[in-house]
Amino acid sequence: MTPAATDYRMRSAGEYGRVAVVMGGSSAEREVSLDSGRNVLTALKARGIDAHAIDGIPALLDALRAGHFARVFNILHGGGGENGQLQGALDALGVPYTGCGILGAALSLDKIRAKQVWMTRGLPTPRFEALPRDGDVHAVAARLGLPVIVKPAWEGSSVGITRVFDDVGLDAAVELAGRYPGELLVEQLVEGDELTVAILGEEVLPSIRIVPKGAYYDYHAKYVAEDTQYICPGLEDAAAEDEVRALAREAFDALACSGWGRVDVMRDRQGRFALLEVNTAPGMTTHSLVPKAASQVGVDFETLCLRILDTSFDSTPARAGGGA
Repeated sequence: MTPAATDYRMRSAGEYGRVAVVMGGSSAEREVSLDSGRNVLTALKARGIDAHAIDGIPALLDALRAGHFARVFNILHGGGGENGQLQGALDALGVPYTGCGILGAALSLDKIRAKQVWMTRGLPTPRFEALPRDGDVHAVAARLGLPVIVKPAWEGSSVGITRVFDDVGLDAAVELAGRYPGELLVEQLVEGDELTVAILGEEVLPSIRIVPKGAYYDYHAKYVAEDTQYICPGLEDAAAEDEVRALAREAFDALACSGWGRVDVMRDRQGRFALLEVNTAPGMTTHSLVPKAASQVGVDFETLCLRILDTSFDSTPARAGGGA
């Protein structure tokens, strides 16, 4: 499963044409997306790609209709960049783009539907319930058993998430999650190791075990703190490492994902894995995880960006929405 850096066949810069790197947008992850986008843009330009920054979907579509770009590097986190809207518009315009297609994006961003798909495939995920806006969170927590996590079902980057250990904290957690669009999700809290596994084309990169300085890997630990530890490969036991990487691949394929992405997994104190979510346009900041996993196998950041850009040439059934 480990890719060799020497296996990559580099295309000439001219094969890509003029590339729009779409970033920013209007989601709650705008600032992270801008940071990711700037890094991607710098890397592509360093490799001779005619790449240009575009902020948000409306500006991108205007530029595409005017014929300014040949393909799109999508680094919009959350919102329309990861829920299938952008993918549908680009498909309609016949413009190639990085990452997965409409179905994979839409299923992955909706954590409730993703978990439902995994359950039909017999894949492990923490027990959960969808919480309607007028639902009784106390009753849900009683059924699941505390502690639980309350989160918006359509957000990433730990936006709107609260870990709740007693009944008193439930209402505030719902109020926070309710500030964001979409359904709410109440999920059993799994205590153990937090792992993430990056997918790059047909290859599964080594897992990363995340060890934050504080109790949890929250927004601050992800994007601000310099003392979060990232251990790669994440598991010392080779059999367990193979298991989590195989599980990540199966979870990714089950949601009709393709191109590249990142699968987040918990491992409890008994060594059992539980799938949390798939990110179809993961971060590419200095703190981000896909670049860290790629570097472990000799793929530098510039080469990683080119390999992601190469996914815009993808024409697999999963990319077209036909499933895995």
